[in-house]
Amino acid sequence: MGHREDLLEGAKRCLLEKGFARTTARDIVKESGTNLASIGYHYGSKDALLAQAYVSLVEGMGDAFEGDGTTGLTTEPGSAERFQEVWSNIIGTMRAPGSMWRLSMEIVVMGDQLPELRDHLAAAQREAARGLIPLLMGGREEDVPEDVVDTLGVFYVTLMTGLIAQWHFDPKTAPGAEQLTKGLRQVIEAATRK
Repeated sequence: MGHREDLLEGAKRCLLEKGFARTTARDIVKESGTNLASIGYHYGSKDALLAQAYVSLVEGMGDAFEGDGTTGLTTEPGSAERFQEVWSNIIGTMRAPGSMWRLSMEIVVMGDQLPELRDHLAAAQREAARGLIPLLMGGREEDVPEDVVDTLGVFYVTLMTGLIAQWHFDPKTAPGAEQLTKGLRQVIEAATRK
């Protein structure tokens, strides 16, 4: 690997171990075996590197959202069963020891103190919204219209952010996919009554 890749991998390890606020440029350099100047050269700043490392960690979770890797998703896109299957997989990533989702909560809490990081991650959040749509509804990410990202994608990201908060605040009472699906069915039923 080159310095750019070494920095990214080192930053990911630092984020998982220390989080955003406690990771220093020196930590990243030590973990990656590079030098301080290489952070600025390849990423512009430590915060930009940490944002890219976080995005990379989240992108790595995408496969887990589709299941255990043997069968992929098995339910009909757009169905309540698909909703439950995908959210069950997502929640599974939150249950894992050392879940990287605690970093998301750190960003929420410290967003105003890390403006450069927040700007990078706001763009990444939009792409997450775009990526969740085909996962749940079928189709291809590149075909998702902007207005659907602005509505359905934002809905899914909001649901995910709330789940992350609940799972990290009190995993014993955090909802499972079955509860979410029952709630969704109740909302649909109430909204479609005549």
